[in-house]
Amino acid sequence: MRHSSDDFPLPLYSAAQVRALDAALIAAGTPGFELMQRAAHAIWRALRRAWPDAGTVTVLTGHGNNAGDGYLIAALAQRAGWQVRVLAVGEPQRLQGDAALARDEARAASVEVLAWQAAAEPRGVLVDALLGTGLAGEVREPYAAAIDWINRSGRPVLAVDIPSGICADTGQVLGAAVKAQLTVTLIGLKLGLYVGPALDHVGRVVFDALQADAEIVAKQQSVARRLAGDRLPQVPARQPTTHKGQLGHLLVVGGDQGTGGAALLSAQSALRSGAGMVSLATRAEHIGAAQARLPEVMGLAVASANQLHALAGRITVWVVGPGLGQGAWGRSLLSAATAAGGAQVWDADALNLLAAGAAHIAPGSVITPHPGEAARLLGISTAALQADRPAAARALAQRHDVVCVLKGAGTLVADPAGRLLVCDRGHPVMAGAGLGDVLAGLIGALIAQGCSAWQAACLGVWVHAGAGESLAHKGNGLAAGDLCDAIRHLLQERAACRK
Repeated sequence: MRHSSDDFPLPLYSAAQVRALDAALIAAGTPGFELMQRAAHAIWRALRRAWPDAGTVTVLTGHGNNAGDGYLIAALAQRAGWQVRVLAVGEPQRLQGDAALARDEARAASVEVLAWQAAAEPRGVLVDALLGTGLAGEVREPYAAAIDWINRSGRPVLAVDIPSGICADTGQVLGAAVKAQLTVTLIGLKLGLYVGPALDHVGRVVFDALQADAEIVAKQQSVARRLAGDRLPQVPARQPTTHKGQLGHLLVVGGDQGTGGAALLSAQSALRSGAGMVSLATRAEHIGAAQARLPEVMGLAVASANQLHALAGRITVWVVGPGLGQGAWGRSLLSAATAAGGAQVWDADALNLLAAGAAHIAPGSVITPHPGEAARLLGISTAALQADRPAAARALAQRHDVVCVLKGAGTLVADPAGRLLVCDRGHPVMAGAGLGDVLAGLIGALIAQGCSAWQAACLGVWVHAGAGESLAHKGNGLAAGDLCDAIRHLLQERAACRK
């Protein structure tokens, strides 16, 4: 499921940045209660569009401004003739400021306000207005029990701003989290909606800026940005006289015994992604199969690094690691790549050897780790890495002075300067072996054709995810090689092969 729309803003904010933006809007003359009213109207519109015939709504509230939104939603639904009740997990009398005004408005509209109990019957659409973005630690009782009640209800769920229990900065589940079918997020998009476990909780996202002053919003620093098709780099257009020598010579290094297919997938992807020439350095026993399947690829049977040194001067970009293994053969070939320098993309076992201290990578290269490989590179557990994927991607980019593509749901692209982009494309059918090998070949091919490491990583991630989306309608069982033709078509849409 797509979790955003291409007409959404690109900046992604931390919870603190959204609070600062909210404060700036209030300081500029928009009263806080007016913003809360705008939020309630936006959420009520989204609720009616999603479930126009529901007729019944149950709002669960806590103690903060998220609760204030909930009370105002309840008042709007009551005035529209729906059956409405508020189940207060937090004590209503403890509300302060704008949230207290919202509570009073709901009561004035004759909304029934009851204390939440585990024995309560879930009715209609459930509106999660419990905790919002201010949650700092793990969810405590009675909120954890209320979240479990929501998730077991079987009712449709709308989350206000962010599902309760999700960290707005990292997407981590803080002990327990609401699973919503629809999340209506407000003022600014939160980074945590797009990364980590949050993707299993947010459902479809609707965004409303609440008529915020665009100049004030533009001044607010963001923590990351979304990758968007209309802001991506272009592959340089080809002139009528363009020849293969101008489109780079890409060398894939990998394919130890039993894993020749990984290197072959990278080579196939590089071919379909437009590299002028593609060579494959692999085990001798894989050459016959490689030549039969991809006669356009120049196969080189290699037993040691010495056989690669002579090639180094003719190679534009190295793609190293798919199926490389971590034995003596893989270590030897990786040492040749290290010595060669130049543009490089490291994946799979090249990263495992880097993590083990058996190699070093040239500054300005691209690394494409999955979470397990990234955790080994940082010397932490995979669980710890997944708890804060944005911080991990930035740390890897800075530690190794490279562009880091941290793969997974909500793939991240980071560079040593601190830039961070999030890809919100892709599909669960892409959960399979070999797709990372295809991505490495694609990124390498874009570098071969003139893109910088950063440009190639951003465009490659976006196209790779889009190719998976385009094939999702065919169902599960997507094979990595299936992506290559879809990648070719998407690249053609972005940069026609002839100027």
